[in-house]
Amino acid sequence: MRTLNQVKAGNMATVVKIHGEGALRRRVMDMGITKGVAVFVRKVAPLGDPMEVTVRGYELTIRKHDAEIIEVQ
Repeated sequence: MRTLNQVKAGNMATVVKIHGEGALRRRVMDMGITKGVAVFVRKVAPLGDPMEVTVRGYELTIRKHDAEIIEVQ
């Protein structure tokens, strides 16, 4: 299983599944990250947290903890 936090800056990935439950999962989905959507990783901070991604045409900054529940291919 490959997660979003493992994708390097400058690469694209497609969301396969969102793991987790409750408020965390709902928050990620509310940001527009849903199954089948393409995500472009723009920048990653030096220590890997946070990371800036482009999803559905807008820029989004997410924490490493949130990116770990997003399975991609």
